[in-house]
Amino acid sequence: MSKGKPSVADKIVAGLEEFADALEVSEEIPQQFNSRRVMLDLKPGDYDPQRVKETRQTLKASQQIFAQFLGISVESVRAWEQGKKLPSDMARRFMDEIRAEPEYWQARLRKLMRPRNRRKTA
Repeated sequence: MSKGKPSVADKIVAGLEEFADALEVSEEIPQQFNSRRVMLDLKPGDYDPQRVKETRQTLKASQQIFAQFLGISVESVRAWEQGKKLPSDMARRFMDEIRAEPEYWQARLRKLMRPRNRRKTA
C-alpha cells in the first residue's frame, strides 16, 4: 500500500485491532472508546376507566375494534372501562403511544379496516 493517506479499510482494521487489544487486557472499554448509553423513559401512564374510554374514542373505534387493534378481548376493554380491571403495562404503553400521536394511529387503524362480507339470507 502507498504511504499516503490511510484507506477506509486500513482505518477500520486498525480500529478493530485496537479494540481487540483492549478486550484482551480487560481495559474499561466505554472509557477508552466512544460508546453511548441510551435509556428510554417508558413507564406506562395511569389509566382509569375514563382515560381508557377517551383513548378508544380518540381512534373513533368501538370497543370491539379497539380490542382487536390492541390484540385483546372485547371483555377486557369493557372491564377496563367499567373499572373492574386495570390494563396491563403493555396495553397502557400502547395507549400512551396512541395518545402521543393520535393521527398516526387513526391512519394505521383506517389502513387495517376492510369491509365485512355480509351473508345473504334466502
